[in-house]
Amino acid sequence: MFEEERTSDTLFDGALRCLQHRNGYRFSIDPILLAHFVRLTKDEKILDLGAGCGVIGLILLYRARKIIQSLTAFELQVGLAQLIRENISLNQFDEVMQVVEGDLRKLPHYFAPEYFSSVVCNPPFYPAGSGRVSRQKESEIARHQVACSLTEIISAAATAVENRGKVYLVYPAEGLGRLLELLPKQQLIVKRVQLVYSYPDHLMAPQLLLLEAVKNGGEGVDIRPPFYIYDHKNGEYSEAMQQFYKAN
Repeated sequence: MFEEERTSDTLFDGALRCLQHRNGYRFSIDPILLAHFVRLTKDEKILDLGAGCGVIGLILLYRARKIIQSLTAFELQVGLAQLIRENISLNQFDEVMQVVEGDLRKLPHYFAPEYFSSVVCNPPFYPAGSGRVSRQKESEIARHQVACSLTEIISAAATAVENRGKVYLVYPAEGLGRLLELLPKQQLIVKRVQLVYSYPDHLMAPQLLLLEAVKNGGEGVDIRPPFYIYDHKNGEYSEAMQQFYKAN
């Protein structure tokens, strides 16, 4: 891609830079929410499944580089994978972050089973043929399940994560039932859930859910308090949301 076809965006008061395609897939608030929902321990080996431009991995490394042993961004699309490589270099994460291009339906071709301690994924939200279809191919593949199904995504995550390892997802809240059906079939037991709302309103349904599942985890689910993106309709970011953008 030529330089004029990209934008250079920043997070954390300019401390983190992220190149994106001007007219292709561009990250929204979803990966930011997910990156801050993740709980890490020392010497993590993390897989970002379907990494897009790599923003989740970049945020995790900015926030917790000292306890991350390695972070692998796995991406199907060649153009996005190239963006991740450049974003890694821009932020000087070359020693800890790498890119692997490939099809998650063939994940064992790229990694040994159960290699990673944690898997993070902001999957395509919409089944093929549903929702508003993008005319831009890169965005369509990133947002619609045209290159893989939700079942295949969860299967790949389960294959990649070690026993008692964690899988983190952000997904439309209305898809919770589907996740609760699919995850246990892969021995991924839901352990923590948080619903995300635009703003406080008892009549409003949640927009998104953040979910943590543990491979072969035990019983018990932590239902977190609701998260509000804005203080009120047409208002400013909530204090909790503002914290996600503050520099270390």
